[in-house]
Amino acid sequence: MKIDLTETNSSKINAALVQARRDIGTPAIGMVLTLVIVTDEENAYDALKSAKDASHEHPSRIIVVIKRAARSPRSRRDARLDAEVRVGADSGTGETVVLRLHGELVDHAQSVVLPLLLPDAPVVVWWPEGAPSDLAGDPLGALGQRRITDTYSCENPIGALATRAAAYAPGDTDLSWTRITPWRSMLAAALDQQAHSVASASVEGEDDNPSCELLAMWLADRLGVPVKRTLSGGPGLTAVRMETKDGEIVLDRADGALATLCMPGQPDRAVALKRRETAELLAEELRRLDPDNTYESALKFGVARLEAAAVPAEPTPAAAPAPAGAPKPAPKAAKKAAAK
Repeated sequence: MKIDLTETNSSKINAALVQARRDIGTPAIGMVLTLVIVTDEENAYDALKSAKDASHEHPSRIIVVIKRAARSPRSRRDARLDAEVRVGADSGTGETVVLRLHGELVDHAQSVVLPLLLPDAPVVVWWPEGAPSDLAGDPLGALGQRRITDTYSCENPIGALATRAAAYAPGDTDLSWTRITPWRSMLAAALDQQAHSVASASVEGEDDNPSCELLAMWLADRLGVPVKRTLSGGPGLTAVRMETKDGEIVLDRADGALATLCMPGQPDRAVALKRRETAELLAEELRRLDPDNTYESALKFGVARLEAAAVPAEPTPAAAPAPAGAPKPAPKAAKKAAAK
């Protein structure tokens, strides 16, 4: 069921939600959180589709905030709120409210969203693109216990990582970090089977791919060994290599779907490591609402310490990579790198 409201307000939107639930015969509210999506008209459809797919695992009230650009000085002064209310089959397993803000109301989006939040339920704010520099300091971001961004969508993804590190607040997270959860789990499980610690490591992947940088920073931070970045043609993250006394541990994914795990003294194994859709990444992030301390530690390790090591996958002798990160004492704990 879909209800269109023009020149409306939060009270009328709430009333429309109640009426819509009665009309379709589901007056009870069974939603577990409020997901606020801050986006533009161009990206709203894809973001809403991903949120609806994720709502099958996490029934939620989805509030889409679209700030409409003003075309004239008069339209910039005239504040107006248009809304769409979707319940039932049009909204997955929860409710959806699409807000279009015009004029001066664009600068006061939080005053519109606040009355629409589910009472006594967590709030998650997601910026598919165009996230502010300070997530927790943003008026809409301040409403959420969790704040989700995607540095992969930025014009300068690597620079965006440094911005996120400088303004990090508990509850911030990044879908570029979520993309490497299977990699971190696989690598941690492989290290648990090794008797010797890791001496050095390298991460291979596309240039300007924040997931590659985050994985390299995680390894350098948790293992306390030099980690270098090498470049490949992708897609995305393609390989991780770790040197041990017994030999090299390699997790190689050349096609973006199936990877090969090679470990000293063991036969090679094929493992599923496919690239995941946004809806699956979003659903994973909605499973936990507490601060991600592992992400914080890896992010603050410092992307600049890895940028200097980025070299072509097959460098010439004159362009040999320099290791990034200084070794830490007590390498016996190296194999204990924990997965998220």
